[in-house]
Amino acid sequence: MAVVFISCLKKLHGNYYGKDGSMMEEHSVNLLRECDSGCKMAAESLGQIRDMVSDQELWKDITESYEKHQELDAKIKKTLSAMEEEGKEPGKMASAWSWMSTEMRMMAKGGDKEAASIVTDGCNMGIKTICGYKNQYSGASKAVMEIANELTGMEENLRDCMKKFL
Repeated sequence: MAVVFISCLKKLHGNYYGKDGSMMEEHSVNLLRECDSGCKMAAESLGQIRDMVSDQELWKDITESYEKHQELDAKIKKTLSAMEEEGKEPGKMASAWSWMSTEMRMMAKGGDKEAASIVTDGCNMGIKTICGYKNQYSGASKAVMEIANELTGMEENLRDCMKKFL
């Protein structure tokens, strides 16, 4: 399994060793799974909220981010598959709570400003969560850390795009 992991990561991403020269497969797999779950959660939420906005620029920003999350999730799945590992679904309670709270907030206040606020809150939650996992799984490979950084970067960019709608 370790040989397969090394060759697959080398083929997909290049550098796969930790800072001390040793491979940290467990940390890499765990961090990828959390990124997979985070991408899915973000895409679900963005897909839900984009149908509730009227401003075309806001809709475009949300849709572009939705598509980027799906593309990154495909990359994560490909990497996990190459490692002969499975992804991770978002928790059912977290997904249900996210859906319900979005529906309630939009029903209570509604409008593009509230939608941008919900997206901003989601981005902040995603950043906090993935950064926490990056710290927890700090032994993950450089390539996997780059994927996690790409995800947090996407969240930061979308959060910044939302400022003009708040």
